[in-house]
Amino acid sequence: MTDTTAIAGKTVLITGASRGIGASAARAFAAAGARVVLLARGTDAIADLAKEIGSDQALAVPCDVARWHEVATAVEAAQEAFGSLDVVINNAGVIEPIGDMAELDPQAWGTVIDVNVKGVYHGLRAAIPVMEAQGSGTLITISSGAAHRALPGWSAYCTSKAAAKMLTEAAHAEHGERLRVMGLSPGTVATEMQRQIKASGVGPVAELDWDDHISPEWVAQTLVWMCTPEADDLRGTELSLREEGLRARIGLT
Repeated sequence: MTDTTAIAGKTVLITGASRGIGASAARAFAAAGARVVLLARGTDAIADLAKEIGSDQALAVPCDVARWHEVATAVEAAQEAFGSLDVVINNAGVIEPIGDMAELDPQAWGTVIDVNVKGVYHGLRAAIPVMEAQGSGTLITISSGAAHRALPGWSAYCTSKAAAKMLTEAAHAEHGERLRVMGLSPGTVATEMQRQIKASGVGPVAELDWDDHISPEWVAQTLVWMCTPEADDLRGTELSLREEGLRARIGLT
């Protein structure tokens, strides 16, 4: 059982909070006593989630992470509402377009870079000065096995995740002495993204059954655990939920 004492009263900003991993993480952090700032392009879903959690504990901020000024404004809103910024979960991501790189629309390919790479950079860029000024903070990027090897049809996604992984490592190299910086590669998770992959019919992941994927609640539990002192020895690393030893350490069964 994770000791969430260190989480209570902290302010946690989560991108891509409207569904899947982001929404599950918001509920898990709120249950641990944190205040959550919910970012997503769609307003209705995060508004509903903030209402579910409670207005004293949750703030919904419509935000396109590909736009720097929107992310900067969201960080300012978090500070104004709750007085601090203690955790940022860079979770927002897209996978489409899927297909042969020689046939994909270049603009659609570039959108993946805008969201998955620039979005992570914008989150880091907005949060790091705030956290440095207050003397503490945790920055977590949702990574992927796709960051480590190329998969046919996934040129945009693999490239973007590899770049996001490097951004996280750079953040640790520059600020890891004072801030906690980590990545999390959850494996395949039962979210809408997996439905998109399945529908594409491209690659081995599209062949998996729904029951093969782990639940977003497992990922959320891991993210909460990563923000406690129990994970301090893993600062600067990318954790993988494919590793049974890590699952056992967190208490996932």
